[in-house]
Amino acid sequence: MNGTSGDVVALVPAAGKGLRLGFDEPKAFVCLGTDSLLTRSVDGLRASGAVDRIVVIVPADLVDAARDHVGADVIVVAGGLERTDSVRAGLDAVGDAAVVLVHDAARALTPPTLIARVVAEVRAGRSAVIPVLPVVDTIKSVDIMGAVIGTPDRASLRSVQTPQGFDAEVLRRAYDATTDISTDDAGLVERIGETVHTLIGDELAFKITTPLDLLLAKALVKGEL
Repeated sequence: MNGTSGDVVALVPAAGKGLRLGFDEPKAFVCLGTDSLLTRSVDGLRASGAVDRIVVIVPADLVDAARDHVGADVIVVAGGLERTDSVRAGLDAVGDAAVVLVHDAARALTPPTLIARVVAEVRAGRSAVIPVLPVVDTIKSVDIMGAVIGTPDRASLRSVQTPQGFDAEVLRRAYDATTDISTDDAGLVERIGETVHTLIGDELAFKITTPLDLLLAKALVKGEL
């Protein structure tokens, strides 16, 4: 990986605490087989053949530990209290990148082919591209007391995955335009008037959030499914 102008750089925010997963350590450092979620996510980015540089963002006290997980060719920087703070820290480290991906470390089984497809769409001129899947469950809107106030038409709804891909200048503008806390980079890009395009995602790019998700991921890694 080099640092030439026009690079595709992947940011991997990896500071999630993993409380819903049931571990005391940050979720990205939880092992899936012999490797951590973080290691597997970074390996997938490498294997895509579409990423020039990788920047992992972790809590300041875990920078050295993260380097042990990802290898010397990956940049590791300290993030902030919120995800948006961590992405900003990553953007500060990417230099003159042309394309920036933001990829959840918890989506450790994301196929490299999906990563490459996102990059190709941005390279082709899209300012923002996200992988999505149709929503299969019925969705209800509820009020603060839990009473149903509406049933959105799921035909127009999509579940969003990562990596989300952006023209680097567009993503910088989106972050410069807000101080809000957000877990969706594409949502920030929407706010500045840019069109976010979608492509078909992959079921293997699911987010490992709960103990059941981890069991599923382990079974997939072992070839049991």
